[in-house]
Amino acid sequence: MLGASATPGKLGAAMTASLASFPGPVLKVNAGRPDPERGFFPTVTAAAASHGIPPDLVISCIPAAVTADALREAAAAGARAALVCAGGFAEAGRDGAAQQRTLAEVVRDTGIRVLGPNTSGFLAPQHRLTASFVPGAADLAPGPVAVVAASGGVNHALAFALAEAGLGLRLGVGLGNSLDVTQGDVLDHLAADDGVRAVALHVETAAEGRRLTEAVRRLTGRVPVVALVVGRSDIGDFARSHTGALATSWRVTRAALRQAGAVLVDDERDLVDAVTALSRVRLAANARPGVGLVTAQAGPGLLLTDSLRTHGVAVPALVERTAKELRELLPALTYLNNPVDTGRPSPALRDVVERVSEDPGVDITAVYGLLEPTAVDLPGLLAAARTATPLVAVVGGPVEQVRQARRELGEVGIPCAAAPASGSVMVRALAEDAAARARLRADERPVSTQPGLPPPGSVDEHTAKAVLADMGIRTPVSRVCAGPAAAHGALDEFGGPVVVKILDAEVLHKTEVGGVQVGIRTHEELDRALARMPASPALLVERMAVAGPELIVGVRRDPVFGPVVALGAGGTAAEILGDVSLRLAPLSAHEAHAMLDELATRDVFLGARGATPVDRARLAHVLLALSALAAVEAVAECEINPLRVLPDGDVVALDAVLLMRDPRDQGGSDDA
Repeated sequence: MLGASATPGKLGAAMTASLASFPGPVLKVNAGRPDPERGFFPTVTAAAASHGIPPDLVISCIPAAVTADALREAAAAGARAALVCAGGFAEAGRDGAAQQRTLAEVVRDTGIRVLGPNTSGFLAPQHRLTASFVPGAADLAPGPVAVVAASGGVNHALAFALAEAGLGLRLGVGLGNSLDVTQGDVLDHLAADDGVRAVALHVETAAEGRRLTEAVRRLTGRVPVVALVVGRSDIGDFARSHTGALATSWRVTRAALRQAGAVLVDDERDLVDAVTALSRVRLAANARPGVGLVTAQAGPGLLLTDSLRTHGVAVPALVERTAKELRELLPALTYLNNPVDTGRPSPALRDVVERVSEDPGVDITAVYGLLEPTAVDLPGLLAAARTATPLVAVVGGPVEQVRQARRELGEVGIPCAAAPASGSVMVRALAEDAAARARLRADERPVSTQPGLPPPGSVDEHTAKAVLADMGIRTPVSRVCAGPAAAHGALDEFGGPVVVKILDAEVLHKTEVGGVQVGIRTHEELDRALARMPASPALLVERMAVAGPELIVGVRRDPVFGPVVALGAGGTAAEILGDVSLRLAPLSAHEAHAMLDELATRDVFLGARGATPVDRARLAHVLLALSALAAVEAVAECEINPLRVLPDGDVVALDAVLLMRDPRDQGGSDDA
């Protein structure tokens, strides 16, 4: 250990104390105050010579300015891995960034793997290795949950919170600056560890992009991953197009992780609840698991039911056979059609839970009850129940009694929450994980064909729509007109009403400059419209589409994740509403069909108030076509806004923007 110390209060002293429980030899290095008689050596080489063994891991608590040289020496002495705790690297400005580049050169030259810098360390309780200077970390018990956190502080905070929830730790890693070891590296390591039952993933930045999502996808095939992505307020520098403005880095990162199979949560409390449930229960893959609810108190049961249904979790009606069996078990005036309200805890509760769990529409059974020991031993009753589905319990009562109940139920593999909100998070996590695995199994990437594309340079709307039409996307009947006379000829050809637009590749959003005039029926109206429009190299006259709801569809190249497909509420309100569904390309047919259901405004496009619903197959075709377009290196962005839904359910691209990449920018990786 570099910077080891016996002086209380020093970082090196705290780390030295934490390492005391490690069963193997700890080589202590203190260049400033060596004391070989007390086990403190001036260099790694001297320490290794004294012990007669090379170090496996170097833990560095020395200043940034001397770290690189010390690690180079350690690598020469045989060390293959290092933890660098010190700050003062890239997070500290220009001078620190230079220190980090120097450290990166050591990694490149020697092959030593480095965790950090700027982290409080990692925890491996099953090996009795506490590589952390945080007090109390050495007391964490081993268990089945792993934490992979961008921040060393969050790593410890989550580890302590999981311990409070009754879960032990398999591995806890704080990545810090991720100079070398990244989230993907740790996740790949966990994928090969049979002792892991669930992973808590904390993401601040996703610099490795596709590598991260591929690691998550591999891992979720074996164990569940629950992800918390911070940065909700990050808008991003994507102002060139509407699609870019909507696809913030926070949104893209969440969408990418969900697409890879992770369960997404909004805060650390939900993360702990979700991981608690998934470390004890994992449903079979199921596109939409059904939840059976049994409540011994109606009010809290309603809170749980309302939360689940609000989040789209299926709470199906019970079949008549189940209802008949429940009527024989429960008194009159109880509610028997999911949720099932027993009135209060009673010995009959066990039979009720078992009958509900056997209903053909139920895949998981959730039970709420207040602890009333004089009426029934609720934890004992649930532990003894022979249910056909996994159980999730939610119990209320005095704090110590609730803790004891959660501990007892956890020991028999039943996740237990102390409030309806937490219980809802647990059930939702189980349902979302099951649905994610069903979706991933159904994913089949379609074979894409490359459309004809214009040469590099600016692309006008007519050319962009020609590309879309070549991919089978419907566009309006139109004519390119060199001037007013030709526009009048197009009006005669089409009849009214028509839309007249400026045709200028340099103007991406024509509405904002008065470059679009609609509803023109007569030559007089056309003349007045032309007089209001700015000068343009040409005009585009189109037969006007009938009214209907509008979507926005686009694809852009995210600097980290590469091609991203977006679907949202369209028209001029796109950025105001911010209602968008995102996927990484290439897109599967299953994912394309699912994107519409994620929109808050989906009912507008599904036939609300008697309107014709959008033809899902046609919409999916548009999404898949743009996904294929994103695979072409020459394409930077493409956006259709609006994509209007017609009375027959088909969709038509009323406006299109296509941006081509500079040939000098092609050929590089989209994954930073």
